[in-house]
Amino acid sequence: MKNIKFLIIAAATLGFVIATSCTDDLNQLPHEETTSASVYAEAANYKLVLAKLYASFVISGQEKGGGNADISSDNGENSDYLRIFFNLQEVPTDEIAYTWLEGNNMTNIAYMKWDVREIWSSDMYYRIYYTIALCNEFLRNATDEKIAGFSESDRKNIETYRLEARFLRALAYSHAMDLFGDIPFVDENDPVGAFLPPRYTRAQIFDFVVGELTEIAPALPSVKDTEYARANRGVAYTLLAKVYLNAEIYAGKACYTECIAACKNVISEGYSLETNYSKLFNADNNLRTNEIIFPFAVDAEHTTSWGSSTYLVCGAIVTTDAQKASDYGVDEAWGMFRVRPELPRLFGDVTTSKDSRAMFHTAGQTLDVSVMTDQTQGYCVTKWTNLNDDGSKASNTASDGVNTDFPMFRLADVYLMYAEAVLRGGTGGSAQDALNYVNLLRQRAYGNSSGNIAASELTLPFILDERGRELYWECTRRTDLVRFKVFTGGDYKWSWKGGVKEGAATDAKFNRYPIPYAELSANPNLYNDDY
Repeated sequence: MKNIKFLIIAAATLGFVIATSCTDDLNQLPHEETTSASVYAEAANYKLVLAKLYASFVISGQEKGGGNADISSDNGENSDYLRIFFNLQEVPTDEIAYTWLEGNNMTNIAYMKWDVREIWSSDMYYRIYYTIALCNEFLRNATDEKIAGFSESDRKNIETYRLEARFLRALAYSHAMDLFGDIPFVDENDPVGAFLPPRYTRAQIFDFVVGELTEIAPALPSVKDTEYARANRGVAYTLLAKVYLNAEIYAGKACYTECIAACKNVISEGYSLETNYSKLFNADNNLRTNEIIFPFAVDAEHTTSWGSSTYLVCGAIVTTDAQKASDYGVDEAWGMFRVRPELPRLFGDVTTSKDSRAMFHTAGQTLDVSVMTDQTQGYCVTKWTNLNDDGSKASNTASDGVNTDFPMFRLADVYLMYAEAVLRGGTGGSAQDALNYVNLLRQRAYGNSSGNIAASELTLPFILDERGRELYWECTRRTDLVRFKVFTGGDYKWSWKGGVKEGAATDAKFNRYPIPYAELSANPNLYNDDY
């Protein structure tokens, strides 16, 4: 079977009241369909609940396509974690030209003009804390005391599940820290029921995430001993490297030496680059475990979603005659997005570029975007498909969504993090290794050494551009631009930044999304510094 079989079972009596507002439409409590006592009475159910923790990143409800939603959403059943995360990480950057601005409530995100009532950031906030709540409830029921009555083999399995739940919680907290900054904190030791969690600073959340990952990483199983799409040592060390790379933003201190060490731990796990870049993003990408360190697993049978990677594949195909949906293994084109011109310009002239990562449809499309909502303006990204390796369609997307997993962590990113950390002054690595890692990516991209760079060309501006070439549309761009201090302000103006075609300087407050207004009203411990 391609993925973990995500048998969804309610992890009920969840211990974190995500919003304590008295108004029904603001009540974000997860659904409760059974009780903790019945769920956790049998050892076998722990894996089923663990599957729900993983699935919470790609589906939004208990039924096919997000029906019977886990939590209410202002953006409908399609607002699963990955779809919202993609929107917040990509749409306001130089990588997306969004088509349905008004219809999908995306105008403020696309133009970097949101406020505390922004529904997309609100949905992300509640979706993150729903996942955290699931993890906390699982951990409350997976203590040594709670599992003492099970067999030794069952206890050992649950002890590993416990590590995975802590990783998934750390991942969710890392996203909350990155997107929102100072946020409420709650763990499995806090009381169940009405509870107003304290506000933690971003630095405190950083310390928590680092502490969790440092403890669990060496205790997790190796890559070869791990079921597909589950956390292992390499996965935990990759997240640790990401957090360390951004430590100056999160905690006001440089942790580049620690980032290098974490990258080396990942590399030592034995990963290798996939030879064909495009195969990392097709329906058979579950076969790329050599490079894909951690995917969000999606398939048409068990995790059908109109969000997640279905959103990326169908949304990238325009509804005009310029493209045929069948060429990408899908039944429908949605036309959500093209790209702003800055992304293809990273490759020079994409129609003649020898860089195989320049995956754009240009026929019938203009490079520049003078009207954001015009589907003929802006090149189309062809990176994501629902095609198998043999070119066949993987699933009926009209009824079942795509079969393409989302590669959350890849070895290529680790190589680029290593190189950046070396350039930023981290110790324990070498400039030669950094150059070698970058050139490995470029050799794959060009098919030979013609795209290799010299040591003098390996600079921080080059790294930012190379991350754009290698990782576009993989939910890293906003974080990268913030780290390089060009997401806001006027040092880098891309098309439609700030809602102006030629780009405009934006306020530094937009480096973070705001805590939702409803949360501020419900919890007096919370406030936004800049909104």
